[in-house]
Amino acid sequence: MPLDFHKMHANGDDFVVVDSRTSPNPVTSNLAGLLGDRNRGIGFNQIAVMLDCDDADARLIFWNADGSSLDACGSATRGAADVLMRESDITSVTLRTNRGLLTCERTSTGAISVNMGKPLFSWSDIPLALEMDTSVLPLAGDPTACSMGNPHCTYFVDDLPAVEIAAIGPVIETNPLFPLRTNVHFVQIIDREHIRLRIWERGGSIPLGSGSCCCGAAVNGIRRGFLDNCVEVECDGGTVTVQWDGVGPVFLTGPVETIFSGIITDTLLKA
Repeated sequence: MPLDFHKMHANGDDFVVVDSRTSPNPVTSNLAGLLGDRNRGIGFNQIAVMLDCDDADARLIFWNADGSSLDACGSATRGAADVLMRESDITSVTLRTNRGLLTCERTSTGAISVNMGKPLFSWSDIPLALEMDTSVLPLAGDPTACSMGNPHCTYFVDDLPAVEIAAIGPVIETNPLFPLRTNVHFVQIIDREHIRLRIWERGGSIPLGSGSCCCGAAVNGIRRGFLDNCVEVECDGGTVTVQWDGVGPVFLTGPVETIFSGIITDTLLKA
């Protein structure tokens, strides 16, 4: 059957939410790649599929535009929460992802805040190829690594505009140290409560933003002692807030907007 979808963005980080709560999930790696094609499909950075769930308002599974899977997507999680809240005229939902149960709330400003779960720091959880201290990796530039359900590698730089993201990002992404590849962050610290972030996203793009990357970058900065526990993360497309007390879960808060809604046809679903 045709599937309803919503094309959305969070500060320019665009994603698609597919509603498959009342039908079998048709989205495979191959279909995600077809839908992610910006010339022949819908085009997005990530796609989130909403499924029926016994212990939450919905279960989410995520795909990148290249057809690879991932366990976390802060922007698309907030987008799915926004869809469900508007549908039922409520201000809080719980979503199940591979990161566990995530609680999402609409703030007084209309933004969506999501509990992204606890960050992971063990070399095997990120994962890295070798056992090591993940607070300072043995790479030029002394980056820091963590996982928010997907791997993150953060560099702290003095002159962000001078960093050639498109040249450096893919080299780090595919470094043998990261067996599942990694998202790469380049962070300039404005002050202890404000950073400027640019991203090379795993799978090959420079997005305007990324919810999980904002979380990973802020967490790595807090962990290194560079930042306070509440950080404004300024990306190319806009700003979100990341809060982490150094022990518990990470909270990501920012706007989401629907661009358009539509129907994925049988023709494409059978491709």
